[in-house]
Amino acid sequence: MSSSSSCNTLPDSPELETRNWLNLPPDVTSMILLKLGVIEILFRAQFVCTKWWRICEDPGMWRIIDMRIKGLDYLNYINVMTFMCRLAIDRSCGQLVDITLERFAGNDLLKYIVNSTPHLRRLRLVICYGISDQVMSEAAKKLPLLEELDNSFGSNSTVALEAIGQSCPLLKSLKFNRAYRHRFMQDRDNEALAIAKTMPELRHLELNGNQLTNDGLVAILDGCPRLESLNLRRCFNLDLRCSLGKRCEEQIRDLRLPYTVPAVDLRIDSDLDEDDVGFYYDLAFTLIENSVEDAYEF
Repeated sequence: MSSSSSCNTLPDSPELETRNWLNLPPDVTSMILLKLGVIEILFRAQFVCTKWWRICEDPGMWRIIDMRIKGLDYLNYINVMTFMCRLAIDRSCGQLVDITLERFAGNDLLKYIVNSTPHLRRLRLVICYGISDQVMSEAAKKLPLLEELDNSFGSNSTVALEAIGQSCPLLKSLKFNRAYRHRFMQDRDNEALAIAKTMPELRHLELNGNQLTNDGLVAILDGCPRLESLNLRRCFNLDLRCSLGKRCEEQIRDLRLPYTVPAVDLRIDSDLDEDDVGFYYDLAFTLIENSVEDAYEF
């Protein structure tokens, strides 16, 4: 019987190599570090060694910034997230082209962003209630290269939309999603009319939970002839069981209809009667009331 030592040893096997991560090329190291995200880099990774510190100071590392707060206690982290975001923007040295902020951006931070970079092409401000129409309108004037904007579940109105459309001629994608509330509102089509009037180059539009009526939708179809995708989920003031619904299906390649809920999609040729429609309306509305975040596809 052979000894246990001979069983655990392969005579021709190569010795295990010890890898030194510091010997990786800088571009490979930067790709790995980028997977960590802004917070991990600024709090931990950059302090590992001198080489990583230098890589983390490279403006190219900060062309894209993605910072989001999760959880119900997000208010406790707004100040530190704002501070870290400013550090990341400073590191970009004006090369920032894409920034995503969730739950903590306010007027001062938005001003800081637009004053720090002239090259921003993608801006996502999700659940950021602290941004006023006035500041958003002024910021838009400094974003002439902006192509994608997500301003969902915030507090901005038609005033900001018009300013964005007038100041950002290259805008191709807009997400202006809202949590639907079953209430009477005057001027339900104001936002739709602002989009139709000022954003003719739009290819992608999301108006989840908007209050627009058929008149507003017609204006969008007329004013934004290049639209390829249109999200109208939970836009419950629309009635697409008519020629307008047929036009939407013919004109828009990727169309999300108002009454799209689990296991049912009320197309224009649906056989559902008014009672069925009312049932699914109530179901969809209940889903939204339970959670705003569940109504939005992050």
